[in-house]
Amino acid sequence: MASDTGSLDLHAISAANAQWLGRILYDNLVYLNETGQPTPWLAKSWTISPDGKTYTFYLRDDVTFSDGAKFNAEAVAINLDHMRDPATKSPLAGGYIAPYDTGRIVSEYVFEAKLREPYTPFLSVLAQSWLAMESPKAIKERPKTLGEAPVGSGPFVLESYAKQRGMVLVKRPDYQWSPPLMGHQGPAYLDRIEIEFVSDAAIRYYSLASGEYDFSIDLPPQSATAVRAAPNLVLENRVRMGCPSRAIAFNTKQFPFDDVRLRKATAHAIDREGIVHIAGFGEYKPIANFLAENTPYFDPSFEKGLRYDPGEANRLFDEAGWTGRDAEGYRTRNGQRLQADLVVSQTLGTSSSPLVTEIQADLKKVGFNLRLVQVPAAVMTQRRATGNYQAITAGVWHTNTPDALYINYHSSQIPNQNRGGQNTARLDDPALDDLLSSARHASDPENLKSLYSQAQARLIDLAPGVPVYDFYSMVGYHRRVQGVIFDTSHETPIFETIWLRQPAP
Repeated sequence: MASDTGSLDLHAISAANAQWLGRILYDNLVYLNETGQPTPWLAKSWTISPDGKTYTFYLRDDVTFSDGAKFNAEAVAINLDHMRDPATKSPLAGGYIAPYDTGRIVSEYVFEAKLREPYTPFLSVLAQSWLAMESPKAIKERPKTLGEAPVGSGPFVLESYAKQRGMVLVKRPDYQWSPPLMGHQGPAYLDRIEIEFVSDAAIRYYSLASGEYDFSIDLPPQSATAVRAAPNLVLENRVRMGCPSRAIAFNTKQFPFDDVRLRKATAHAIDREGIVHIAGFGEYKPIANFLAENTPYFDPSFEKGLRYDPGEANRLFDEAGWTGRDAEGYRTRNGQRLQADLVVSQTLGTSSSPLVTEIQADLKKVGFNLRLVQVPAAVMTQRRATGNYQAITAGVWHTNTPDALYINYHSSQIPNQNRGGQNTARLDDPALDDLLSSARHASDPENLKSLYSQAQARLIDLAPGVPVYDFYSMVGYHRRVQGVIFDTSHETPIFETIWLRQPAP
């Protein structure tokens, strides 16, 4: 894998590799089936009150954690409290269960969760690895060591962990509570998994091709063609649900992007096909919608809503009054040049990122001077909190529900000094807020389809940012690796069902 997660306490991190590591070490209350519907795992069943605010979970009574602690209603209560404990500093899990108010242990294996308001995504987010169940004993007795010495109920147990170097996991011989969708009950087939952190993309490919490794997570897209062509290798490239990669989030409260015409014009001026060719080496698909194509309630009607269209971009710039040109060819209005700063974190690096420099070049063609301002990560965080930017790099937001739109664009999610948030466009649109809040409260599929379709249409109208391409899970492995299946929440590989075909004698 490319990098260390920094911690194995999944409640306390947001690292993408936590998604598949979570399935190795931990289990969850629920699992999503092939159509994205929550199905049993550690919770055998559940009921939801008519008002949508009380969830009663009926739990398995045969599950234990690797330290001997029981999985029961008390364990669920302790885990939910740990996710939202300020001391955990949860960047994901705590936010995903924010509507959770109180828990009640009805009996040893029955747990009741009360929410402050109806929250339809509740079951789906409980299926994500960041919301896995950890040992209640470990949480209570040694919370500060959970990152280095995690204790779960999953099919493997951590044997050793050397930060920035690697880890070793060994099979748990008494494991027998996989979700039915795995098609396998009982211990994992592999006895041992050895993981190394390899930051260099070329080395990850060559080490796989040479047979030094059986499996490569974080396969670089520039190696995809070679892996696909190799007779002894397999390539898997899957779209992750949620919000796609957004090159830019516009600060809708600051000039010049407080004018929706300029936001739309900028989006139409960016050649996604060209950017995807450079950044994804032909492995990525350009997208101009605000929801990934495999996310529930994605509406394909809007996937070309902010398509590359220089003619439309020029028309909108003209309509907004930027009709003059200066000596360098940039547009002007009343003697003022059309320009804005894009704030980029030094971890991205303006000199090495083809995405932002290509966008800068595209905008120059239509007379817009986009200046790249590189800042340290700490400064980036501060600017996000205070809104001190005209535009900012936005990245992706992976989650297994269309509620990703609420997380990224509801006005309650605007970052401030006291609370982090993902609405870096600082979008505050009552109509969109109403649609996204109503979707959180709705349960009827047809109603949800309508609400999310309207929300996607509204986002095209508002153009708070520039979606460019979907977020991918790309892996490569040897053909001797058998039984590979992919997780329904994260599109990452599951190692419990994997086995190794032995070479012919």
